[in-house]
Amino acid sequence: MADPRYPRIRPTSGYADPRIRSTGPGPGAGGETDPERSSMLSGRLALVLSILVGQLWAITVGLDAWMMGQTRTAWWAAAFSVASFLVALFAWRLGERRDR
Repeated sequence: MADPRYPRIRPTSGYADPRIRSTGPGPGAGGETDPERSSMLSGRLALVLSILVGQLWAITVGLDAWMMGQTRTAWWAAAFSVASFLVALFAWRLGERRDR
């Protein structure tokens, strides 16, 4: 039964509708045309993800130290987290200039 809101579209539209000639992008769509750029982005992503793991570790260590009353260790962990964020931001910005 056809939907009353869309009378021209039948329930079989999409796979059996003769009005539809193309079901998606053409051949080769989605393939990376510049492998050098792709490898650069992958390397940058790996760097940023490893820094993210380091930040999560620093947050865990810092919170544990703070809860145990070791404020000096907690502040060092916070400083490490901030420094690693700045390194990730710098790496991302450095590669962004060459992308354009």
